[in-house]
Amino acid sequence: MTAKTYLATNPSIWTGRVDGDTYDVYRWHQKVDIIDLNVSEIPDLSFGHQGIAIVGFMCQEGVKRNKGRLGAVDGPYELRKACANLPVHFPQEMKLIDVGNIQCINEDMEGAQKDLGDMVAQLLIKGYRPLVWGGGHEIAYGHYLGVKKFIEEKHPGKTLGILNLDAHFDLREPDPLPSSGTPFYQMGMDFKKKGEEFNYLVIGIQKNSNTQRLYNTANELGVKYISGRRITEADKVGTTHKLTAFVDKVDFIYQTTCMDVFAAHFAPGVSASAYNGIEPNPTFMKLFKKIYKSGKVISSDIAELNPSLDIDKRTAKLAAALSFEIVKA
Repeated sequence: MTAKTYLATNPSIWTGRVDGDTYDVYRWHQKVDIIDLNVSEIPDLSFGHQGIAIVGFMCQEGVKRNKGRLGAVDGPYELRKACANLPVHFPQEMKLIDVGNIQCINEDMEGAQKDLGDMVAQLLIKGYRPLVWGGGHEIAYGHYLGVKKFIEEKHPGKTLGILNLDAHFDLREPDPLPSSGTPFYQMGMDFKKKGEEFNYLVIGIQKNSNTQRLYNTANELGVKYISGRRITEADKVGTTHKLTAFVDKVDFIYQTTCMDVFAAHFAPGVSASAYNGIEPNPTFMKLFKKIYKSGKVISSDIAELNPSLDIDKRTAKLAAALSFEIVKA
């Protein structure tokens, strides 16, 4: 039985160019299997095979509570369209499935986060690596709930690292409700209650986008961060060293990308644009690929794609390029 928040994917979204029917000319829309969980179950993976499971998180209630620009609710729809024509560069035996969406109904963000967590945990237990497309960055707390549930059930005692590409810490205290600005504070409190170390690394932080209190909170919680101005060729040794130290310290990684980490001319379609964000240049892409080459990333998401504010689909295309690297890895 599916949750009331569940919405199956319309197969017509996954359409695009067809260059032939041999695998060497396939595009994602020819490879993806669309699963309607109202009528089917998540397919089992064959022994030794890998699979990516796409999930949409159609929610912007957290952005609304955080007084951001609305429109991210349509992010999963636009990102599917942007990825449909991507070429297939992964083994034929690897599964790529789309299991539908979790919606936010009647402003019940917390309910949507819980249902997303249940979906993520179920996919991980089945052996898939979830790729969740948002939606606001409130996606992060729901996604984390699922990853945490999976580790507690299947890998007790193993450590989780949370790696966020973001211009913001998102360490606000709920005031009084959680929002898209609070998910990592909520995670930090969860770790604190359990007496465990909060392994949280943020890459792309912009000083003019975070108050001094947020820096203080980050320091109090032991958060590691790399400033956006450090994502350069000149600073690549230092940033790589900091990333490697973080990766080596944990057993599993949940990786989340907020599209507002990028400069506004590369990613105009976001809830809170950053004129001085980072560039998706070769230095950044090497860093991004290094995260996935670690083999420790078990679940990923992309947040804050706002199609209503996008220009020439730049943000959607950039999010699709990141998704390409995640799946290819």
